[in-house]
Amino acid sequence: MSARPRRRRNLEPEAEHDNSERWMASYMDMVTVLMCMFIVLFSMSVVDKTKYQELRNSLATGFGTTKTEKIDSATGVVVPPDKVNTKAEGFTQAKSENDVKLAQQEVDILSELEKQIQDALAAQGLQASVAFTLDERGLTIRLIGSETFFETNRADLTDKAIAVLDAVAPPLAASTYDISIEGHADERAAAYPYPTNWELSTGRATQVLRHLVESNGIAPTRVEAVGYGDSRPLASGDAPNALATNRRVDIVVLSSQPEEVRALIPGIVAARGGSGGATGPP
Repeated sequence: MSARPRRRRNLEPEAEHDNSERWMASYMDMVTVLMCMFIVLFSMSVVDKTKYQELRNSLATGFGTTKTEKIDSATGVVVPPDKVNTKAEGFTQAKSENDVKLAQQEVDILSELEKQIQDALAAQGLQASVAFTLDERGLTIRLIGSETFFETNRADLTDKAIAVLDAVAPPLAASTYDISIEGHADERAAAYPYPTNWELSTGRATQVLRHLVESNGIAPTRVEAVGYGDSRPLASGDAPNALATNRRVDIVVLSSQPEEVRALIPGIVAARGGSGGATGPP
């Protein structure tokens, strides 16, 4: 038998799709995006007049401008009422109490230093040669002149001045405070070899500093010499006693506490029965 002939399929190419309207899909997407964008912009442009007014009044109040009749219509609070200033007030109170405690400790230390110096002077019979002041600066040890420590128009230390400094120095050397040595002169004009009272007062302070450092072992990094001339008198007039009072050197043991602590020292001294003023000879 002969094989049946296979039918030949009529393979015709498929018709191509028409893509001429594809641009419409992209166009519709773009229109949709633009519509969403304008909706968002419109929603942002709508202002709640009531809330806007409240915000404006609140800002006006905060910046001190209150031109509107309604100053501040805000009803909420940032911090609950039971929490307002609680921590701040507690911190302030704790800091204040700590400052008082530090000031009391400083007064105790400086008072003990004063007692040690007074005892050392009393052992040499020199307690009447020095006056003390305890105030916000610290402890001032005042060497009064009257020809005892310095002769007129001279910066050289007398034998009495050296004896006083030798008694004062050991307690000072044992402490850790910085020391300011401040020279003063009376109102009379200086004479040769000092052109003015500035040089005279500075010379006196420098002589005291050198003796404390070179003869008594006080560290030079702890001391400074200052001359005030006749600009800070303690007594007025030209009587011999007034001139002697102003012709002096002050050894100031400087408190190292912060300013807010040092400001409390005079009040603590007064509360303890002192005046915070000079003790000793005028």
